Order: sequence, then C-alpha cells, then structure tokens
Amino acid sequence: MDTQLTLIKNDPWLAPYEEAINGRHQFVKNKLKELTNNGKLLLSGIANRHLYFGLHRTKDGWVFREWAPNATEIYLIGDFNNWQEHPKYKLRCKNVVNWELKLPADAIKHGDLYKLKVRWEGGEGERIPACARRVIQDPVTHIFSAQVWSPAEPYKFKNRTFCPKAEPLLIYECHIGMAAQEEKVGTYTEFREQILPRIAADGYNCIQIMAIQEHPYYGSFGYHVSSFFAASSRFGTPEELKQLIDEAHGMGIAVIMDIVHSHAVKNEVEGLGNFAGDPNQYFYPGERHEHPAWDSLCFDYGKNEVLHFLLSNCKYWMEEYKFDGFRFDGVTSMLYYSHGLGEAFCNYADYYNGGQDDNAICYLTLANLLIHEVNPRAITIAEEVSGMPGLAAPFIAGGYGFDYRMAMNIPDYWIKTIKEKKDEDWKPSSLFWEVTNRREDEKTISYAESHDQALVGDKTIIFRLVDADMYWHFKKGDENFMATRGIALHKMIRLLTATTINGGYLNFMGNEFGHPEWIDFPREGNGWSHKYARRQWNLVDDKELCYHYLGDFDKEMIHLIRSVRNFQRTEVVEIWHNDGDQVLAYKRGDLIFVFNFSPDRSYTDYGFLVSTGAYDVVLNSDSPAFGGFGLTDDSIRHFTNHDPLYKKARKEWLKLYIPARSAMVLRKVKK
Repeated sequence: MDTQLTLIKNDPWLAPYEEAINGRHQFVKNKLKELTNNGKLLLSGIANRHLYFGLHRTKDGWVFREWAPNATEIYLIGDFNNWQEHPKYKLRCKNVVNWELKLPADAIKHGDLYKLKVRWEGGEGERIPACARRVIQDPVTHIFSAQVWSPAEPYKFKNRTFCPKAEPLLIYECHIGMAAQEEKVGTYTEFREQILPRIAADGYNCIQIMAIQEHPYYGSFGYHVSSFFAASSRFGTPEELKQLIDEAHGMGIAVIMDIVHSHAVKNEVEGLGNFAGDPNQYFYPGERHEHPAWDSLCFDYGKNEVLHFLLSNCKYWMEEYKFDGFRFDGVTSMLYYSHGLGEAFCNYADYYNGGQDDNAICYLTLANLLIHEVNPRAITIAEEVSGMPGLAAPFIAGGYGFDYRMAMNIPDYWIKTIKEKKDEDWKPSSLFWEVTNRREDEKTISYAESHDQALVGDKTIIFRLVDADMYWHFKKGDENFMATRGIALHKMIRLLTATTINGGYLNFMGNEFGHPEWIDFPREGNGWSHKYARRQWNLVDDKELCYHYLGDFDKEMIHLIRSVRNFQRTEVVEIWHNDGDQVLAYKRGDLIFVFNFSPDRSYTDYGFLVSTGAYDVVLNSDSPAFGGFGLTDDSIRHFTNHDPLYKKARKEWLKLYIPARSAMVLRKVKK
C-alpha cells in the first residue's frame, strides 16, 4: 500500500502491525469489488435478498422463493391447504440452489399461517422460511408459524424524511415487553402511548430497542434470534411497530435496533439450524459451528450467500421500518476465533496474532459501509469488550466503520469500585481516568450500567448501594444512612459518567430512577412469573417516595447536557484533583463540574483556578429537590478572586463550599 492508513498515523504503537491492518483493509476492498462487480453496483444495490426471497405480492398473485441447496422437495403448507402437501403448492427448483412457487391471488390471503415442508436426502422437516417477515406463536400449542402479512392498508409514515440529530447521542435503552407496569408482556402500542412521552420529557434523543428480531424464548432477552426479518409478534403487529418509530421521529427521537448478527438460535423448525438437512447452510462447519458459551450457532461470514443475507437484513430494517441504525450485539464474539473467551487483551499483539476472524471483520466493515450508504446519518454502535483498535474509525482510515463503540470498561469499573472499595478509598484521579480513558480517534458510548447489570444474578448500581433498605427506607422522611448514601452516590456516578462523554451516553429504562430489583424473565424456575420482567413506573411517579429524586436529577442532567451545542465535542479539561480530599474538578466549555466524594468531609472556600468571571450553579446533587441536604445556597452568584500570580494566565480563584458526597455544576456567566 502506497500510503500509510490514518489509523496507524494516529497511533504509532500500531506501526508494528501495519501489515496485518493493511491486509484486513485490502481483504474488505477485494470482497467489495467481488460483490459489486468491480464497483459497477452500489453495495446497497446487491443487498436485496429480502426483496427476492420470501413471500411477495405480485401484480397478478404471489411469488415465494427460498435458498435451499440441499433440498430435494419443498412444499408450502398452511391454513390454505389444511397443512397438507399439495401439488399446487409445490416449489420448483430453478437453478440447483433456489426454489420458487408462483400462486394466483386467491391461493392465500392476509393472516394465513404457513410453513415449508422440506425434504432432503435421508430426512424431512417443517421449516419457517428464512426471510419470513411475520412469525407468530400459537398461544395454546406454543408452535411458531409464519404468517401471510399483506394488510389492505399498509402503514404510511408521516415523518418520511427524519434525520437523526443525535449529537450528543443520549440513548434510552429499552425493551418493549418489559416496559409494561402490569405483570405481562407489554406491546408496541402501550410503549408508544405510555413510555415514549416519558423518554421525550426526560430529554433522551435516541431509543435503542432490544428484542425486536423474532426469538422463540422470551427469556433470552432477544439474543437467540430465529427469524431475522420478522419483528417480534409477541409485542404486536408490524404496523404498530412502524407507528411507534414514526411517532418517535415526530418527537425528534432517533430509533436504533439492538441487532443480533453474532449468532443464531439452534432451533431447527423455528430457526436456520439444519435448514434443509444441511446444518452448515448458514453456519461455520466443524469446531466453529457452535458457540461454546451461548448454546447457539455461528454464522459463516465467509459465504457470499450469508453476507447477502445479513447485509440485506440491515437494509430491510432501515427501509421497511425506518430504523435509524443499529447497536451490533456480541461484536467481540465475532472478531475472534476464541470469541474472546478467556482472553486478557493486554497488548496490541493480541489483536493481530492470527486469532481473528477476517471474514467476520470483513462483514462488519461491509455492514457499516452499507448502512451509511443507505442513510449517511445512520448510527452504528459496536458492543465490544476487547478494545480492538479501529473498530469505530472510518473504513477509509483503516477502521471498521462503526460510529461508536460501547465504553464497557466504565460499568465494570463502577461495580468493582462499589464492591471492593470503602467510600473513603474512592480516588477521584482513578475515577476521572477511567471515564476518559479511550482512543482519541474513536467515539464511545459511556454508561454507568445497561441491561447487563440488571439481569438476575447481578445487581444494579442502586441495589449495590442500598440493598434491602430500598424496600423499607425509600419513603420521604424515613430515609436511613444507606438510603441517603445510595441516593447521593447514584447521582454522582451518573453525572461523572454522562458529562465526560466523547460521543454519547446510555441508560437502561428505569435505572435512571433506581428501579429496584433485578430482571428475571418468566421461566419454569419462577413459575413463569412476569413480576420481575416489568417496570414499576408508579414508583417514580409517587412523589412520596425517593425514586423521583433520582428520576428528576437524571432529567435535569440530560437537559443540561443538551443545552450545550455539540457537548460531546467540547474538550474535557481537568482543573483539579486531590485524592486525599477526594475532590475532583474539570471543565467543558463554560461549564465547571465539581465533585466531593468524601463521605464525611465538607470543605469551605475550596479553591480552583478558573478563567476570570462570574459563575452560577446550574445543577447541584445536594439540592433538596433531588433528595440532598440543601447545604448550599445555589441562588448566590460566585465571583472569581484576583491573584496577581496568575494575571498573565488570566485565571483567578473560584472558591466554593463543597458538601460531603455531593457534586455541582457551574456555568460561566456571559458578559
């Protein structure tokens, strides 16, 4: 390669691995040429598998097609032929690997259930088509079937030209089913009517929806996908999901999907496993066939047909449902032959030692190129824990093209700190380093906790801080030490995490107000109960309980961040830290952030050198409105004090009273 890639120029420590980085880059370029006929086609022009395969209306009837290289016979069976093999519904093999059936308009109708009856050498079985767009489960037998979906009046989007203006990106991670207050599975409509207004009022400008792709087991949180083109019917109809997304756009909220292309459920009837008697049709053969930790199947990213399938899947969700992008789940698992299991990732050599799956890296890069070709303003986020360099760098620079990567170090650090350190041992220098430790050329999504930390067997931050006292001392006037400590630290942890972002911030629904308990989906072990797979919104709505303190603080924090244009691009400049005092201060633009993590020491006239002027307090975690003690008068304007030693630096002393275990934000007054 004639010129050095920008990725390497920006990070000289990557120079020893230039050959490997260039090799991966060229691998993608070669595959791109192969797929697009040497650039004669757009990448988005070849990602149309969903428009050819599956069931489609035509001007004079229906056409159904399936890719099944190993099949010897295929029948369409369903309500329309009493689930029997009928010559009229027998597919013909077009070119050895593809099968087709054309039907008159009256042969099937909207709402009919159907499957494929597939035969192969030595076996047969019922299968749901790979590109089925609607799959439902019988409430009595629990059997899944595809459903003909061709409503007389398809949904028409009102906000057809929505462009995400999500800078900074403030994500509300959510799950439709468990968003209900009642002990049941919530719906798209209920979420649109009851939850979207909450999200908009709180100031979040993006929702990340989990568990959209159809999955047989509700308790998998949507991560064991069976039908990749079908929106989960347990939450409602495609039209209802489209209306949810449309109305979110009308509120200025971008909608991204938690997409699962890292693996697939092992189910054969519902999923793609052993689709036509060939267990490797979509998946790697041999030792790489099954994921050793997830009890699932690993896609063969080296097959062009699989690339077409997955790339078309990305395009489908964007065009059919108007999703604004994706958070790719399990990227670490895709990148490495080991799936990242048991790997320490201590140095750069771990990323270029031959243990990486170049096919998967190529797919992820192509997916990012495709998504941004379909919508240049689209949002892509990688859930990746190893720290692979270049993941969120542009392809042209030598990266993989994601817009953001999840800062997965931050929640792990908060958990470790809360579990292992006494309050008096929290060191501001370490806290600040952890929330700002990232590659300069890659944007991240910072978060204190996501759904991962809320799952059964784990604990949310509020539960780690307060534990069982949440049940007995979260009523106003009845708070004990554990409750007041937990409320104070919950706010400080979130404020520090959210205000040091270089890209975006994420919160899982309910965690903003300290939702109690873990998430436990209905299962045999809990009597199939929905008690812990819901959100108790009544807790934050009850002004007699302390939950609203946390919710109100989160709302003011988010609105404060949004009040600064391109907040995430402003430089984070440390003003001061003193680990002995447990005090930290930093600035971003005209805002100054001051933290006192000491559990029992308040400081009078604590000084920082800042630019000359006057400062107003715009947010204070110790305010009584947020469950604090109200030890400061935030109506007072703070003026800097002159010091001749710093005259040339144009800095003066800002002296503050900083209560123990509190944080405040000040804004410089414009002249």
